Amino acid sequence: MKNTVHFLALAALLLGLPLSGVWLAGADVSSYLEFPPRTRYVRHADFSWPVFIVLALVILAVVLPFLYRVGRASIRDRTTEPTVPATKPTFPWWGWLGVGSGVLFWIAAWTRFPWMEALQRYTFTPQWIAYIVVINALTYRRTGRCLMTCETQFFFGLFPVSAAFWWFFEYLNRFVQNWYYVGGEQFTPFQYFLAATLPFATVLPAVLSTEEWLSTGSRRFAALAHCIPIRTRRPKTTAGWILAVSGAGLFFIGWFPDQLFPLLWVAPLLLLMAFNTLQGGSFFPEVETGDWRRVFRFCLAALMCGCFWEMWNWHSLAQWIYAVPYVHRFQLFEMPILGYAGYLPFGLECAVVAHMIRGRRG
Repeated sequence: MKNTVHFLALAALLLGLPLSGVWLAGADVSSYLEFPPRTRYVRHADFSWPVFIVLALVILAVVLPFLYRVGRASIRDRTTEPTVPATKPTFPWWGWLGVGSGVLFWIAAWTRFPWMEALQRYTFTPQWIAYIVVINALTYRRTGRCLMTCETQFFFGLFPVSAAFWWFFEYLNRFVQNWYYVGGEQFTPFQYFLAATLPFATVLPAVLSTEEWLSTGSRRFAALAHCIPIRTRRPKTTAGWILAVSGAGLFFIGWFPDQLFPLLWVAPLLLLMAFNTLQGGSFFPEVETGDWRRVFRFCLAALMCGCFWEMWNWHSLAQWIYAVPYVHRFQLFEMPILGYAGYLPFGLECAVVAHMIRGRRG
């Protein structure tokens, strides 16, 4: 019940605050609700070296201490003999099926065979189904179990939740227009909804399956078990301020899209954590004792999936293009290099949603 209330409150804020802001600003609200979205109405700021440098330094200051600990531990562990299980599971047959189908659909997505023209706009989903199958097979090979085979009900329940989850980000993007789609100009609203919802449904299964695979190599992240603990003396007061500031940011995101675009990725996480803290809960209680392993794994899992997302999008027929203010330079595939930092809080949002689903299932 508590998770349902959190979700409804979050949905009301994410949907209502940005739209209320642009309405009070006197903007044409209908353009923000256009479906499929085709009109580009946000004029972004040009590239800025000062903003790029400051943002890069902030990202490095957050990420480098964790990478240093993990890297140092990995070098030290090379001097010790790894523990080899007595009987190691083999790579399952369905994993090889995923590898084969993934390669075939990758070729189909990046080529322009006339006989594939009708289906070429829909190759993204089978590529990600193949990825999910393969990453589960890799986990199974290490441990003899995986999310897909041992938590089947939870695993398949992630797909519809994932579709709804990502549509919220598509909605928030209407107010900043950091990405837009090309190659689907002939889609009707229903065709667009179908073509978008199917790949959106693979997001959570992909990130959670990748995080589970990373957790099977737990020795690599052992150095993060005793890092700096994060505690607050008055957590509910802090949560109240976070709720107020995040809500205000969402309200003004349509007014200042160039300045507030990071809230697209950060605000949903902050709001969910604030709601949970006000109710006396915590999504990441281990951080209070300095254990950052799970946080790091989810961030890394989202970043790994993000690299595949951007790579497979690169030469696809129906693809998205980025338009990020101030930092749109040094692109890896279509994404500006600093834009990959957005996958880090996104990974934590995936962790929070998974926690809420598991809590609802008891």
